[in-house]
Order: sequence, then C-alpha cells, then structure tokens
Amino acid sequence: MAREKIRIKKIDNITARQVTFSKRRRGIFKKADELSVLCDADVALIIFSATGKLFEFSSSRMRDILGRYSLHASNINRLMDPPSTHLQLENCNLSRLSKEVEDKTKQLRKLRGEDLDGLNLEELQRLEKLLESGLSRVSEKKGECVMSQISSLEKRGSELVDENKRLRDKLETLERAKLITFMEALETESVTTNVSSYDSGAPLEDDSDTSLKLGLPSWE
Repeated sequence: MAREKIRIKKIDNITARQVTFSKRRRGIFKKADELSVLCDADVALIIFSATGKLFEFSSSRMRDILGRYSLHASNINRLMDPPSTHLQLENCNLSRLSKEVEDKTKQLRKLRGEDLDGLNLEELQRLEKLLESGLSRVSEKKGECVMSQISSLEKRGSELVDENKRLRDKLETLERAKLITFMEALETESVTTNVSSYDSGAPLEDDSDTSLKLGLPSWE
C-alpha cells in the first residue's frame, strides 16, 4: 500500500504545529550535522519559531561562519554593482589626488625659490610671509634644541665635578691610610730594635759602682 503524500500547508492546530516544529527541527539539525561530517562542509542553521524563540546549529563557530558569509555577500554585492559607477568614482578620486599632488609640488618649488616668474606682488608677499613664518618656527625649534643640549652638557659637567670630588676624597683617604700604616710600621720597627739591643748582652756600666757600694774588691 502506497504511503499517502502529505500536503504541505500551514498547520492550523497550534498543538500539532508545535509538535511538528519540534520534530522537523531536530530532523533538519540531524541532517545538517550529517552533511557536515560526510562532506566536510561548514554548515550553519538559524531558525526562529512562531513565538520568536531562536534555535541554531553550526558545525563550527557560528560567528566564524557568519563572518565568512558577510564577506562573501559583500563581495557579491560589489561585483553586481554597475561597473561604470565604480569606474567613475575611481576616476574622480584619481583626478582629485593628482590635482592635490600637483598643487603641493608647485607650492614646494615656490618655497625653494623656483618658478617665481608668474607670481604677482601679492602672491610674492604671501609667499614671503609663509617663508618668514616657517623660518621663525625653525629658529624657535633650533633654539629649543640648543638649550636642551646646553642643559644636558651642564648636567653632565655637574656630574663630572661630583665624580671628580668623590674620587679626590677617596684618593686622600687612601693616602692618609697608607701614611698611618707607614708610621705605625716605623714605630713598631723602632721598638723592636730597642728590645733586640737590650737582649743582645750590652755591657752593664754600673757593675763596678755596685761592687764599690757593697765593699767588694774590684776584679779589674
């Protein structure tokens, strides 16, 4: 017995409609997942129910897939625009840029003192004021650089003076310590010499005097 073909139309019964929506949604999500796995495709589905509830499926990050879609759609729209419109816009931009480059080049040549033959008195005066203003700014900037260098040199000079004083103090301290060590060595050597002379058996000048005081005969 052949299966009766269901006619596709809106389901009037709300309950039946919700049941059908739930079944069909799960089915289409399953098919999308199978398509992604079998064919190695990026698949994204977005479904809003009759009540406005969002349901979505994506084989990878939904944001990445939507970004690719937006870029693709933008390229398609740009290609579908009449080519004459793009060409006219590009020609207009090119002409404007060319005019700006030409004007800037002429202005630069005039600032260099070139191509001045066609200028009237007013234009020459305007150019002179522009040069004076530029020269004033250059001189001001130059002065700032010179003052900065002077300040840096003064700071470096002060640092060198302090370093020289520190080294001089350190040298004086070392010399003073050496002198003290030398004097202590001399004093120690002098004491050692006196003690050595006393222990070496020097003649006792008071022996005869002692014998006389005791009434003993002298052996001399």
